Amino acid sequence: MEFNEDNYRRSRIPQTTWTIRFIVISIVFFVLQNILGPEIWQYFAFFPALAIKWPWTLITSVFLHADFNHLLFNMFALFFFGSYLERLLGSNRFLIIFIAAGIVGNIGYFVTAPNNMIPAIGASGAAYGLMGTLAVLAPFMSVYVWGLLPVPMVILTAGYAFVDIIGLTSPSGIAHGAHLAGLIVGVAFGLYLRPYFGYRRQRDIDM
Repeated sequence: MEFNEDNYRRSRIPQTTWTIRFIVISIVFFVLQNILGPEIWQYFAFFPALAIKWPWTLITSVFLHADFNHLLFNMFALFFFGSYLERLLGSNRFLIIFIAAGIVGNIGYFVTAPNNMIPAIGASGAAYGLMGTLAVLAPFMSVYVWGLLPVPMVILTAGYAFVDIIGLTSPSGIAHGAHLAGLIVGVAFGLYLRPYFGYRRQRDIDM
């Protein structure tokens, strides 16, 4: 094998390949949603009543978003949490966690949806999966909320989980069941990976 200094340097740089890809895919899908309208994109949203008939929507719905604010919030979380986690675990593990949390998140919505013909869309379940993994692997990593208030990762995640648990008792337009199911997946992966990656404290995240 020929040694090449440029290749060596590239191999030493942590990659965030899938984080960037998922952000780009979500943005492209959002643009297409607004161009094609619900007559088309509804076939890619996750309807609990149609889960068996349209199984692909378990994945495609993750890349659809209700409006710009929904997209912005999820991409914001994906960029900060995803880029750190992908650098820590590698692209393959990150990919598995993201997809698994997104699919199981939809299953969580399937179980808790107040109306099985109300669709679920968005990367929130997958993002919660990333948060759950980080809460286990980097529980004391500071997340600077709005760049001002430092909050340990485990406390931030627990706070979001508490809000979603309360939210299950009062149906709204938020898929609390999807969030919690995705979070459980992330925590499970974190517990599985912790013996190999240990606790991480060394980096802060501004949000």
